[in-house]
Amino acid sequence: MTRSPSKPLLLIALLLASFVINLDTTLVNVALPRLTQELGASTSQLQWVVDAYNLVFAALLLTSGSLSDRFGRKGMLLAGLLVFGASSFVGGYAHSPGQLIAARAVTGLGAAMTFPATLSLLTAVFTSRKERALSIGLWGATAGVAIALGPIVGGLLLKHYSWSSIFYALGPVSLAVLVLVALFVPRTRSAATHRLDYAGLVLSGGFMGLLIYTVIEAPGRGWSSASSLAGFAGAVVLLIAFVVAERRAAEPMLDVRLFKDMRFSAASAAVTVAFFTLLGFIFLITQFFQFIRGYSPLSAGVHLLPVAAAVAVGSTLGTRLAVRIGTKAIVTAGLVLQAVFYFWVASDISPTLSYGVIAVQMVVYGLGMGLTSAPATESIMGAVAADKAGVGSAVNDSTRLLGGTLGVAVIGSVYATVYSTRLDSVLPASLTTDLATRAHESVGAAFGLSGQLASQNQLPLANAVRQAAIAAFDHGLTIGCIVAGLVAVAGALLSAAFLPAHPPQPEPAVSPDSTGQGQPLQSIPDVAHPQ
Repeated sequence: MTRSPSKPLLLIALLLASFVINLDTTLVNVALPRLTQELGASTSQLQWVVDAYNLVFAALLLTSGSLSDRFGRKGMLLAGLLVFGASSFVGGYAHSPGQLIAARAVTGLGAAMTFPATLSLLTAVFTSRKERALSIGLWGATAGVAIALGPIVGGLLLKHYSWSSIFYALGPVSLAVLVLVALFVPRTRSAATHRLDYAGLVLSGGFMGLLIYTVIEAPGRGWSSASSLAGFAGAVVLLIAFVVAERRAAEPMLDVRLFKDMRFSAASAAVTVAFFTLLGFIFLITQFFQFIRGYSPLSAGVHLLPVAAAVAVGSTLGTRLAVRIGTKAIVTAGLVLQAVFYFWVASDISPTLSYGVIAVQMVVYGLGMGLTSAPATESIMGAVAADKAGVGSAVNDSTRLLGGTLGVAVIGSVYATVYSTRLDSVLPASLTTDLATRAHESVGAAFGLSGQLASQNQLPLANAVRQAAIAAFDHGLTIGCIVAGLVAVAGALLSAAFLPAHPPQPEPAVSPDSTGQGQPLQSIPDVAHPQ
């Protein structure tokens, strides 16, 4: 007789698998300055250490989700953890930026195999709406905590060890999680055997890969450059081809008619907006903490803990409230809180602002993030048929990646443009053209220039450059926050207008009685039977 899986242990195993993938997204960023010093990585190579992972991760999510539905979610999860951990460990042995970038691309493959399976397995086992809402709330809380803990863990490792320790550490951690999954997670897959949709697999990967690549490159090439416009046009063509192919397929990978269900499409839009603001927030606040406040990477991570705690509380509370009050109200309220945070920061941010005020602002944001992403994810998964849970999870994960990549690209572009424009008007006129060009590269470069001038006993000029950089950064941060706030407002309006409050109630089955009148039949509770 097969022993029933322990739901608490199963939940812990899946949450840890999700935690490892989310930890990587911010853990590696801490090591980038060391890679310049010890591997001689250029700025472009540093970018691709991060983007190679994100690109492969995004491009293969839908493919991995579909394959997990077809061949088994537990098997896909185990294979993904193995690929993720092994490639990350091997990356620690890299002797050149190119080797590390290649390892990061393979790590992205492992992440794409792992992440959708965690959510689809949760929904396969926790089938009642209350159970599913609680498990997804904890899944969302785990993601928020992992993203915030990444800089702290990375800072601790770099304080005592080399940059390689960042990549070595993920190897044994992934192995430990793999053992837990093997022991406590049951095998699940679609009860019906579906043929593979090869056209859907290829076109979905091509569409997501090209779109993410174009978004990554657009800030450097220009959003209206020929290459960017060609990339976006190509992504649209591939998307149209994917939709046409899926509508014609006898057994499509993703039934695109699902997007007519507002529980799915409006919730997907809410998740995209939430992660647009999240990654935009991290991009701005880490620079503020490290450059303007002078915090070390470790200290900056510690100062982000209010966000992590608030996201955890908001995620677990949000899914419960969505069941009782309605998804529409909770998701809309979460997006409103995110908008409030950004407009509040834009109105009073300054180098001397009390950290107590900043902490309160981050709690407001974290609660908004948790109230948005976890209930919206629960709505997405509730709209997807059980045999397509892997693809549904992959769509949810794709919206997260797309939103986050857009957040960094768009808000980063806005900030960089405003920073450079304002710096033109506030830099001292006595600064040479070469030095002024250097200051325009980034606020970090401007601070480095200020330090160099101070070491040459040009203290007045050094101080003027530093103050000019701070003023330009503050202005760029303010405008970037306003843009993010407006995006959050748009998301709130869309959710209020289109996101249903509750899933539709099933029609009760009826049977004729002796009088010929129909009487409702007793409903039978839904019980999961993992295969």
